[in-house]
Amino acid sequence: MTTLSPGPRPPSPGPRSPATRPSVPAPRAPVRSGPRWSLAPSDRRGTAVPPEGQGHDTRPGPGWIRRAAARLDSADRTVLGLYLLTRISLAITAHLARWLFPGQSGAREAAPVLAPFRHWDANHYLHIARDGYFPAGGGPWTSGWDNREAFFPGYPLTLRAVHTVVPDWTAAGLLISFAAGAVAVVALARIARAYLPDSGAGSRTVLFLLLSPCAVFLAVGYTEALFLAFALPAWLAATHHRWALAAVLTTLGTTVRISGLFLAAAIGLLFILATAQAQAQARATAPEREGRRSWWAAGWTLLPALPPAAYSWYLHAHTGDWMAWKHAQERGWYRTFHTPWEAWGNTWTGAFGHTQTTGYALMFQAELAAMLVGLGLVAVLLYRRRWPEAVYVILSLWALGTSYWYTSVPRATLLWWPLWIGLAALSLRRPWFRTAYLCVAAPVTTLVALAFLTGRWAG
Repeated sequence: MTTLSPGPRPPSPGPRSPATRPSVPAPRAPVRSGPRWSLAPSDRRGTAVPPEGQGHDTRPGPGWIRRAAARLDSADRTVLGLYLLTRISLAITAHLARWLFPGQSGAREAAPVLAPFRHWDANHYLHIARDGYFPAGGGPWTSGWDNREAFFPGYPLTLRAVHTVVPDWTAAGLLISFAAGAVAVVALARIARAYLPDSGAGSRTVLFLLLSPCAVFLAVGYTEALFLAFALPAWLAATHHRWALAAVLTTLGTTVRISGLFLAAAIGLLFILATAQAQAQARATAPEREGRRSWWAAGWTLLPALPPAAYSWYLHAHTGDWMAWKHAQERGWYRTFHTPWEAWGNTWTGAFGHTQTTGYALMFQAELAAMLVGLGLVAVLLYRRRWPEAVYVILSLWALGTSYWYTSVPRATLLWWPLWIGLAALSLRRPWFRTAYLCVAAPVTTLVALAFLTGRWAG
């Protein structure tokens, strides 16, 4: 289950949490399990491999900065320029929001500069980073408990570390998301250039992501950007059969979100397919040696399970409950198990049954739409026989679609990198699609950003 923001209450009575809630690129030995995204597969291996610096670099600055810059090609720099422009655009939107939509009617002074970013989950992570999970003996047994153990420790630990050099907690969170987002978009662009034959596929894919309806969550103090900064390079490493690196990066991802386990399952399946193909190719020469060498790397695929196990052990030591994080989500976010059709029905009622205020009803409509997008994506992946990517999205949909109702499905679309690559592929075949997408997505993206920046529920 993903970590979720608190949402509206179900209509049924019962104990609830405190009243803080309102009523696959081409690898070295490619696994061709099915057709690629485009009609013409790309064999340009160099686009997915960071270019190495040539010769002696005499540019000024710290050595690590020069080395990092040397690994960026012109396509990477184009993507980073696009990323920077969208960050500037969001900063302008936040500035306008605090002047146009003050917290109190008739206010004559705008809110502090960083106030638009202090909402919902960002506050949960701040409290964990500052005070820990169980401050002053508090816990699930305490009246008014905020169920903070529902959130995995990777982001709060990172926030606490950055806070040692950035005194403001909100600014520290924004810096984490800014840096992590830059890593994520470069990795996404490289994956896309390996999937698609067009030289502009990377920037096109990143554009679809950065202008997607919930893109604001990549910039604020949430986990999406940090998770993608681990998950996308992990997938890139796995598709080049660098299993140890992929496992380490995925392990870091599982410290941030439980979704890391879904990624680990997809990489595990990719490993099985790649190893089976490698064995078939080597059977005529040295099958026993090749088999031992290939399957020896299988141990790395188990590494990502360690952080969730360690976190469960930590919670058990403090609460006596091995699944305390899951039970916290059930108490605070109605994550009790329901069948997929029950979850759909309850969400439909929230969207169209006149049981919620208009703002929440609209977001439930967005939840339904996002679930349909996810199901459509799974259908395309299965048709294309992209089995590992399909496993990743299916597990995500199962986790999100088996609660009382859907919560944060639109935000989860940010983590479905096959979706953005697929949209880029479609726009390459149908040039009008990009214009249509931008015309539809731009106003929706702006409204969702304004909803979050003004403290309204935005998924």
